[in-house]
Amino acid sequence: MKDNLRLTDVSTVDGQMVSIDLKEIPDLAVDMHTMPWKPFTDEQKENTACILDEVCVLNIPKPKNREEEEELVNKFLDGMRKLFTKENNWTFLPMLETSMDYCAQCNSCSEACHLYEMSGENEMYRPNFRSEIFRRIYKQYVKKEPLAKWRYGDMNLNWKTVARLGELAYRCNLCRRCAQTCPIGVDNGLLAREIRKLFSQELGIYPRELHDRGTMNHMKAGSSTGMTSEVVKENVEFIDEDYTEITGVGIHTPFDVQGADIMLLHNAGEIMAWPENIASFSLIFQEAGLSWTLSSKALAYDGVNYGVFYDDAQTARIALQHMMAAKELGVKKIVIGECGHAHKALTVIADRVIPFEYQVPRESCYVTLRDIVMSGRLKLDPSRNDFPVTLHDPCNVVRLMGIVEPQREIIRKIAPQFREMPHHGVDNYCCGGGSGFAIMTRNNIEQWRGNISGRKKMWQISEAFKDCLGPETRKYICAPCSNCKGQIREILEHNDLYTKNNFAYGGLVELIVNAMTNVEPGFIKFEGEEGAE
Repeated sequence: MKDNLRLTDVSTVDGQMVSIDLKEIPDLAVDMHTMPWKPFTDEQKENTACILDEVCVLNIPKPKNREEEEELVNKFLDGMRKLFTKENNWTFLPMLETSMDYCAQCNSCSEACHLYEMSGENEMYRPNFRSEIFRRIYKQYVKKEPLAKWRYGDMNLNWKTVARLGELAYRCNLCRRCAQTCPIGVDNGLLAREIRKLFSQELGIYPRELHDRGTMNHMKAGSSTGMTSEVVKENVEFIDEDYTEITGVGIHTPFDVQGADIMLLHNAGEIMAWPENIASFSLIFQEAGLSWTLSSKALAYDGVNYGVFYDDAQTARIALQHMMAAKELGVKKIVIGECGHAHKALTVIADRVIPFEYQVPRESCYVTLRDIVMSGRLKLDPSRNDFPVTLHDPCNVVRLMGIVEPQREIIRKIAPQFREMPHHGVDNYCCGGGSGFAIMTRNNIEQWRGNISGRKKMWQISEAFKDCLGPETRKYICAPCSNCKGQIREILEHNDLYTKNNFAYGGLVELIVNAMTNVEPGFIKFEGEEGAE
């Protein structure tokens, strides 16, 4: 492993390039345990390019000979050339070229990056470290600028460079806080995502959780969860029955209503992990008198689109099916449920990859819910939510799309003890599970989430509740995004923070239902209460 890291080390260092000393990462106000890194096996070291740090997301096979080394490098260069042609990358080429040409090397991005900070300011996790390697390769080997190696710095391109760059693209949450901070608009998050795209679309290298178990499973089974249409409808029917009993209000979730105003698009993971979220949406829409429906069409009952993290073609295939389902039902608009990346995929990204004639108007559920709550159509009692509440801002909704106030208008109306996190709104930090991290499961990625990527979020939460930490006061973390909830749940469970600090977490709709006067009191469950996790 290398001290005093330089960019050129990416192509020269043998074995693992860096190591994160867990004694060097910042302490927090709450008791958050570090998770020891599991060493790679001898077989992994022999056969897999586990040569970056303690994590190995891509499991790139080690080349067995010179021919395989050259094949990997040449395919990488072919993919890089395609990234910089309009016919192959018309979706993102202008922003990519801007970010390649105008970096001033000021490293303002580093100060904005939670991964750099929480790694103990390890040089390799500066947003610009990865980008500058990519930039030098492009200028020297693809663009072939005169004197490039002297003007920008020489970069030896070999299989180690390629393998490490691919892995390094998955040490970024794609939260784009760095892009917002950059004084000239360089987007290191975009560059990380373009590297991921190159590896997927040209080299066929991707995390299995995003591709095999993600987008491919979505297109084969109808959902990334593997649930078929029949299973989804049965599960939602059970949810309706269960939560009719819990709330005391009859709940019916409609499917395939032709000509409804709204097609609601859930993250199907909610059905399996957080059924209260599904029930809450149904109850709110029903009590507000909306004309709405879910779709039972394959792909369209699951708003997940993991392609947005790594592959344009996969993104477009899934987004198109969402649009086509809405067109077939004849709805006026799609309302996207509490899933951050589904917002991103079906709005600002779909606008670039789906032809206009196939598009359907889309709206964030935050806006729909704000309109319902502020209209007075629901009878709400804020005293039912008279406990400290803070709000997590999903990066893909808030920073990427600028949807900041609707959710806050709701919470201010129904939660008397609402308090903001430090660095909230567009300045918020990622939960730590963004860009697909939340669903990855092998080679120390769980330790990465717990030790590094999720640590800043836990700092924000502890700061928001610093006047009432401990088990005496019930506290609610409102996280209106499915992936974010999964990440927050993992951190709370691993560190036993439910018991130690009496935290509960959930979405925005659950907080609304908890305040509805026609619902049995105590919809949100805290530690020690019957029905709590």
